[in-house]
Amino acid sequence: MKPKEIKPDTKLCTIIGYNAQIGKRRKYFNKILKLNQINATAIALNIKDEHFDFTMKNLANSKVDRMIIEDEFQVEAMQYCNVLDERSKVRGLVGFVEVVDKRIMGYNLDVDIDNLVENPEFFDSNMILAIRMMLLANRWYGAKIDMDLIPTIVQK
Repeated sequence: MKPKEIKPDTKLCTIIGYNAQIGKRRKYFNKILKLNQINATAIALNIKDEHFDFTMKNLANSKVDRMIIEDEFQVEAMQYCNVLDERSKVRGLVGFVEVVDKRIMGYNLDVDIDNLVENPEFFDSNMILAIRMMLLANRWYGAKIDMDLIPTIVQK
């Protein structure tokens, strides 16, 4: 979605990372939304290490209520969460957060991926990331979980 396409009724979430603007998470997530004809988009927030603490400490009082965390901040993000799901605790990292009643809830989708994919060894890292973004788009915006779309999502 291009900036001029964002309207007042467009649903927004954020992706945070060093290169969130050009990362695969944003590309795949937005492609899934577009394929599902969902009026939503992920806005990238490119930050450096020194800005992460400030951003996370102020998240609960901001307008952001959904945030995808890029790999480089997934471990550090745990300390800012008021609540963690069991998989985040086990893995020691948070893939995304949601703000509910000014509390930051941290989540990890690895179990959901394991439940969806019978033979994960047949999937490369890009395909697994596409599945992860599909599960998240489904959770947040009701996007279809359609494994047949994975080649379309990961194509260059």
